[in-house]
Amino acid sequence: MVPEITPTQLAQKLASAEPPLLIDVREPDEYQYCRIEAAQLKPLGDIARWSAELDPDAEIVCQCHTGFRSGQAAQYLTAHGFKRVYNLRGGIDAWSAQVDPTVARY
Repeated sequence: MVPEITPTQLAQKLASAEPPLLIDVREPDEYQYCRIEAAQLKPLGDIARWSAELDPDAEIVCQCHTGFRSGQAAQYLTAHGFKRVYNLRGGIDAWSAQVDPTVARY
């Protein structure tokens, strides 16, 4: 099981001097509709390609719509040697409800 981070915890980390790498594993149309400002779009279907470009020692938070796909991404990264990977509990939907209501919900 991959560790999870709450939206509030993520907001605190993003505001810190050393924020984690935030990876949005949704599809481009979802990302265009709404996103967390610091997130980089890296669709889950391309994970084998883009994960090779990441630092396995970096702190990484994966996020999607509700946390399912990002949980899969976090498990993949962990299984491939990444040491500090978290899944955003509840995804961008929870982020919108708990941290930033200006982020559209769908």
